[in-house]
Amino acid sequence: MARFFIDRPIFAWVIAIIIMLAGALSISRLAVARFPDIAPPIVTINAIYPGASAAVVADSVTQIIEQNMKGLDGLLFMTSSSDATGRGDVTLTFSPEVNADIAQVQVQNKLQLAMPFLPQIVQQQGVSVAKASSNFLMGVGIYAQDSSISTDEIEDYLTTNVVDVIARIPGVGAAQTFGAKYAMRIWLDPDKLDTYKITPTEVVSALRAQNQQVAVGQLGGAPSIQGQQINATINARGRLQTPEQFRQIVVRGNTSGSVL
Repeated sequence: MARFFIDRPIFAWVIAIIIMLAGALSISRLAVARFPDIAPPIVTINAIYPGASAAVVADSVTQIIEQNMKGLDGLLFMTSSSDATGRGDVTLTFSPEVNADIAQVQVQNKLQLAMPFLPQIVQQQGVSVAKASSNFLMGVGIYAQDSSISTDEIEDYLTTNVVDVIARIPGVGAAQTFGAKYAMRIWLDPDKLDTYKITPTEVVSALRAQNQQVAVGQLGGAPSIQGQQINATINARGRLQTPEQFRQIVVRGNTSGSVL
C-alpha cells in the first residue's frame, strides 16, 4: 500500500487535500457540547461590611455563610477571604458535571437561611451571588490624556456607561471597576460627640431619615371633581448633593426649640 502512494505522489496529494478540507468543514459544524468541561463550575458570594476589619468580617459574615452552605450537590471544596476594606468573599467549587445555573440557585437558597444572622448593615448593602470565578481574565486601564477629567469623573463614567455593557457580553461572568466612586464622606469629631452626648448611630439615623427621595404627590389627581382644570405633579424632594446641604442636617431637636 505504501509503495502504491510512493509511485503516485499526485494521487496521494489529492487525497491529503481532500481529507484536510473535510476536516476544516467539520470543525465549524462540531457541537460545543462534545468538548468536555475543563474548568469546574464556580459560584462566588460577595458581601460588604463597611468599616469592619478583616477579623470582624471573618467572624460575623464569612463564617456564618460557610456554616449554612451544607447539602449542596456536587460541592468539591469551599474557600473564603476577608480583607481590611470590609469585603468578604466565599468561593464554592463544584464538580464538572454539575450545572452552573442549578448550583447558583442552590447557593442562593442556602444563603437565604444565613441572611437573618448577618449584620443589618450587610443586609442593607446586599449580598451578591455570581456563577463566575474570582480570577481576572482581563484588565483594562483607562486614563485621560489631559488633566481636564479627574479620576473620579473617569470612574463615574465607567460605572455609568461601560461596566454594564461589558457585563452583558456573552461569556463574561462579572465586571469590576477599581477606584473611588462618587460619595459623600462625613468625619465625626469625637470631642463634640461627647460634648453633645451624641452617638454615631444617632448621626447615621439622621442622615438616613433626611437624605432620601420623597414623592410629595399630585394636585388634581384622579378622580377629578367637577370644574377641575389643573392636574399637576409636585416635584419630589431629592437627595442631598453638596457638603453645605449635609451640614444642615438636624441631628437633634432640643426642648428649647434649638436644633443641633
